[in-house]
Amino acid sequence: METDEIKKLETIKELSTRLRTALKPADDKRGMYNAEIRVYDYYELASIIRNLMKLCIIALDQDSAEVPPTIESKYIDVGLILGIALQLFPVDEFELLNEITDLFSENIEETE
Repeated sequence: METDEIKKLETIKELSTRLRTALKPADDKRGMYNAEIRVYDYYELASIIRNLMKLCIIALDQDSAEVPPTIESKYIDVGLILGIALQLFPVDEFELLNEITDLFSENIEETE
């Protein structure tokens, strides 16, 4: 392997260690990972779960497009759901991909 390729591999290993943070290996299942969300308390977790379920009810029954009358609060906190989606969005991993792209872009420019 050329010295430049070895340096790039070492850089990728270092970046990978530092920037792959969204998924952590699960101890109990081979090949599975854990993604983490942060909540203030059990009440917020319950709110997230309830809002996700309400959103799914509406998605399944698009004709009525409303939460059934048997559900206490019909209001869906879409902001809460989007906040969870933002927590799960792998920003560091996209930075890793960008760094790798930059590494190999230099290589392409050199060969042209």
